[in-house]
Amino acid sequence: MSVVEGFGDIAGILAQMAPDKVVALKAPQSLGERVETLVEQKKQDPLSEEETVELERYLSLDLLINLARARAKVMLAV
Repeated sequence: MSVVEGFGDIAGILAQMAPDKVVALKAPQSLGERVETLVEQKKQDPLSEEETVELERYLSLDLLINLARARAKVMLAV
């Protein structure tokens, strides 16, 4: 099983728990601002190893949330 498949499985479980709440999930503004800062910094200079790991974790979390939201929307549309 790949990481993306694993995320998909977990996203499906989360979506089934409370689809209406999952659809409404939204990252805090401070998190979005931090991601933007890291992305902009990465465009200018290489990120430190710690910053790279931090950005990758945020992006992984974003993937999981988006997969869960998409699955929840499908469940609510049925």
